[in-house]
Amino acid sequence: MASLKEVKIRINSVSSTRKITSAMKLVASSKLHKAQAAIESMRPYQQRLDNIMSRFVSELEGESSSPYAAKRQVAKAVVVCVSSNSSLCGAFNSNVIKATTQVIDTLHNSGAEVEVLPIGVKIADKMKRLDFEFKSNNSSLLDHTKYADVAVLADDLMRRFEQKEIDKVVIVYNHFKNTASQIVTTETFLPVQLDTKSGVVENKDGMALDYIIEPTKAEIVDTLIPKVLSLKLYTAVLDSLAAEHSARVVAMQTATDNADELLHELTLMYNKTRQAAITAELLDIVGASFQ
Repeated sequence: MASLKEVKIRINSVSSTRKITSAMKLVASSKLHKAQAAIESMRPYQQRLDNIMSRFVSELEGESSSPYAAKRQVAKAVVVCVSSNSSLCGAFNSNVIKATTQVIDTLHNSGAEVEVLPIGVKIADKMKRLDFEFKSNNSSLLDHTKYADVAVLADDLMRRFEQKEIDKVVIVYNHFKNTASQIVTTETFLPVQLDTKSGVVENKDGMALDYIIEPTKAEIVDTLIPKVLSLKLYTAVLDSLAAEHSARVVAMQTATDNADELLHELTLMYNKTRQAAITAELLDIVGASFQ
């Protein structure tokens, strides 16, 4: 049985750890509130913009075409993977890493050359260990997320795709469903899917909306597609940030609960050890009195 001093040291250590995990949970909760508000306000805007573009495409005469919708034999692909810059968020990063490696293996098996574009320190470190080379880990996009910065990255991917330097772009990130659930999502960023069979935009009464377009629907679509793609990447980054903070809240809550349970066990052990020591001293006193 451990001595009273050893048990006391463990109790103090666990108490200090519990204070840290509890504080980190509060910080993560505050960040989650802001990130959740950002993604919940952005997601409907992106979805409505997608619907408007689909509506225009469905009404275009003849075959709908765009340089960003060209489907080619995939000789070179880019995998954009979004993780976090720090740890202590449960399986958040490991799930993204696992999904990214699966996408890379699938592309390699199809004969494509794969380039990795990481967003986040954790995924960048893993990809370096897998011998992938890249110019930056783009960690600043997570520290200070701004649409203009993400749009620069999206514009570069669209430019390379249009110039046939790359043939496919895939995004891998964690989708924020709710505080307790994050879903690893894999989406094709390029080529863009022009769904000409859907896209009817309705108002709140269920009536189909119509628009007066100037100059033409074709020109509007050509302008909308880059906008939609930039927003898609920006929304993925915001989604991943909300999922990261929610995963950290859950992880820190679990750690705090485990610390409470361990403190209860250690306190019980400390009391038993102290009682055993007191009993032993009393026995020694009683035994000495009979001598």
